[in-house]
Amino acid sequence: MIATVFSGFAVAEEPLDIAVVAISATESNNARYITGLQDAAAERGWTVTVLDANGSNDNANSAFTNFIARGADYIIDMVFPATSLATGLNAAMQSNIPVLTWGGGLADGVWFTNGSGGPTATDVIKKMCEDMNGEGELLALTYHGGQVARDREAVLDEILADYPNIKVTKGEVDIPGYLQDGMEYTNAWLASRPAGEGNYAIWGSWDDPALGAISALKQMGRDDVLVYGQNGNADALLSIQEGWMTATSWQDGYGEGVAAIEAIEKMEAEGDSFEKGAYEYPASQFRRRICMWVNGETAVACLACNRDYDSEWFLHRFNQWTDCDKTECAFHDCNDRHGQLGLWVELCLYQWFTRAHRHSKGV
Repeated sequence: MIATVFSGFAVAEEPLDIAVVAISATESNNARYITGLQDAAAERGWTVTVLDANGSNDNANSAFTNFIARGADYIIDMVFPATSLATGLNAAMQSNIPVLTWGGGLADGVWFTNGSGGPTATDVIKKMCEDMNGEGELLALTYHGGQVARDREAVLDEILADYPNIKVTKGEVDIPGYLQDGMEYTNAWLASRPAGEGNYAIWGSWDDPALGAISALKQMGRDDVLVYGQNGNADALLSIQEGWMTATSWQDGYGEGVAAIEAIEKMEAEGDSFEKGAYEYPASQFRRRICMWVNGETAVACLACNRDYDSEWFLHRFNQWTDCDKTECAFHDCNDRHGQLGLWVELCLYQWFTRAHRHSKGV
């Protein structure tokens, strides 16, 4: 490729080749982030290649080496702690290839990061402690292989320090296998905790382990356990609608992917003068039922009847929960046909962030 070399890295004069090392490419929020990268890169004529390392640090470091040998212009680490990728980061620095991380934090060789886990966990964990009235027993489903989960667990520990009457049991899930792990830990934990004999809650460092726990709760017929997650995945929001999950937080993975591409564009323009650091998006807490309304026309699409609409629409009272009686509410339109409000959740939120957010930055 043709490039202009700055002291720190080479600025390309041809379409960029962006390499992505994913801790898990199929997890819902991770997939949203990848789609954000791909859409924003396509608008600029750039290419994005994704390698799913399946939770393995060794696979991730090997992927760095392979992408560098191929001549990638930028490498993005998804969720792996940057401190665990010393081999890959050193190789990238020696080849003058800037590295970005999503949820992986900062380290030598990292120019940009967003998607940090701690900020998205705080409100949900505080709510959980309040819902438990400051006492009871908690099963925490943790994961130490990813920086996001580590950061969220650190927030959990910090907040729980103020609640000595909440007794914590921790279970370490794995990638792959987090859904099954969540089920197994829940089954074992509740075996000695009969319904009606305690104040119980389960917390997942992201939604999927908590959803595994919910599968176990359904099989056991246990509706006495509060369940909390992070990320706002479609199944988690549907579980809230159904009354199984108590709260989660929405993380705009798509928007953070777009932001990473915008950062690369800025690096190309600024070279070594680009200000390295963390650029975080806020999270939003979901507890009961979203109310969405349409500005003029019907909104995007319904997953049940597969109706598709391209008109721009807006989220009513985003960050709040309400029982909406608006006649133009998209949920009411879908609910009348199918009786399943949750069928709107993923696509409607996804479309809002992919279309409206990039243009209006608000509601």
